[in-house]
Amino acid sequence: MKETASSCMVVATLITTMMFAAAFTVPGGNDQETGMPLYLHTKSFLFFAISDALALVSSATSILIFLSMLTSRYAEEDFLSSLPNKLLTGLLTLFISIATMMMAFSSTLFMTLGYGYTWTTVTITAVACVPVTMYAFLQFHLVADIVSHSYTTSLFLHPKNCLLG
Repeated sequence: MKETASSCMVVATLITTMMFAAAFTVPGGNDQETGMPLYLHTKSFLFFAISDALALVSSATSILIFLSMLTSRYAEEDFLSSLPNKLLTGLLTLFISIATMMMAFSSTLFMTLGYGYTWTTVTITAVACVPVTMYAFLQFHLVADIVSHSYTTSLFLHPKNCLLG
């Protein structure tokens, strides 16, 4: 559990760093006279700003969750509820940060390439879904194991409570 939290914390830190930098180096640059972003009044820029903010907040949240796991006292009762809950929440917020990071990338690409290259933008956006999908598939077994071991009761497993026996 410590190794998983440590690895996920590194990924979340990288995402936080990238999203923080992207917030200040907006796509298209700034107007030389006013300092305002050039694409400020487009829907793509609004989508970029929202997805960048969500990616930053969710990755920072996952860093804090994984940090709390690493600094846990590791008592026996922590392994029953606290640590599995934190791991599930951390994995979920990391998934949200990866998904919103790819959304910010796609909106930046759309603003940069413009409306004339729609087929290229759609193709690259579809390819950008690959890391999000891979993360979901690769972490599914871990999440399923945590849920099955943490949230199922032994009520259904006891032979005395079985309907057929």
